[in-house]
This record gives sequence, C-alpha cells and structure tokens, in this order.
Amino acid sequence: MIAIITGDIINSENHPSSEWIGMLKNYFNQFGDSPMNWEIYRGDEFQLKVTEKNALFTAIRIKSMLKTIKGLDVRMGIGIGLETYIGTGVTESNGPAYQRSGRNFETLKESKVNLSIATGEAKNDRTLNLMLRLALDFMDDWSVVSAEIVTLVLDNPHSSQKEVAQMLGIKQSAVSQRLKRARLDLVLEVLAYYKELITIE
Repeated sequence: MIAIITGDIINSENHPSSEWIGMLKNYFNQFGDSPMNWEIYRGDEFQLKVTEKNALFTAIRIKSMLKTIKGLDVRMGIGIGLETYIGTGVTESNGPAYQRSGRNFETLKESKVNLSIATGEAKNDRTLNLMLRLALDFMDDWSVVSAEIVTLVLDNPHSSQKEVAQMLGIKQSAVSQRLKRARLDLVLEVLAYYKELITIE
C-alpha cells in the first residue's frame, strides 16, 4: 500500500514560483528522485508518492511550509491503495492509490475543502475527513508565524520548547503562545489517530 498526494498551490498566480518552488523541491527530494517519486507540473500542480503511514503528516507539513509565505496555501487530495502500474514517472503510474488521489483532488475545489483523504474504507474516510474539515477551520487560517512554528516542530519532534525558542531566537513563553495559537496539540492528535487507524487496517 502506498499513498499519493495530488495538490495545487492556491494563489500561486500572485507569487513568483521562485518564492516557493525551491522549498517544495527540497522537501520532495527527501522522498526520492523526480519524476519517479514526485513531479511538479503545469506550473503549480504536483504529485508525490509517500508511505501510507506518513501520508497525512506529509500533507500537513507541505501545508505549513507553504503557509510560511504570506498569501499562499495548498489544496491536496490524498489517495491510499495499491500501485498496479509503474510508468516512467509518478504522473504516469497507476493503481487504486492514484485513482483515489485524483478523484479526491478533483472534488476539492467544488466542496471548498483544502485537504481530503480517500483510503478505500468508507467508514474511515468519513471519520478522517470530518476531523480534517474541523482541523482545516484553523489550519487554513494559520498566520506566517503559526506556519513557521508548526513546520519547525514537525521537523524537530523531539525538541523541547526551550530548544525551539533558541532556534527561532524568541522567548520560551512566546513559543508556548504560538503553539497554542496554531492549535498544534490538536494537529498532533489528529496525526496520532490517523496512524492508529492505518496500523489497525
């Protein structure tokens, strides 16, 4: 089982791609080479292949990273399932994971939701997508400062607030306030729930 994340950058037309494309490529390179594991196409759309376990974490990490640039956001459809055909690149490969991701992504604009997941299990999808819609209520509103701290903490999960404060050059009390404002505790709970659900399968 793999996960495919299909996404596009919201408001990309108002930002030169040089502002965000390097950051995105650097992050995607952690998952392997392009075009087998990821591709950016049509200017501001992308497809990325990750493990099923890391799918939601990766999507939220992409969101927080892009929101560190004022005005940018991202819309992503995650599909989980098998990969039945490996083409010359991720955008030419196929299987239920790809189909679910593509279909899921297509419905996002219409439903005005920026992140959704399709696991192939209707009951799980319903629960997860309800949780995501509630979480997006504040994640879509992350300020640049909130997005920065979320990205930093997701990248350094074992760092204490004191260490995060040193990395940012701010007081520990400010870190605590920023994490509260970003509702990171809730994000981490959603991620933990997702991991449990995937492991049970």
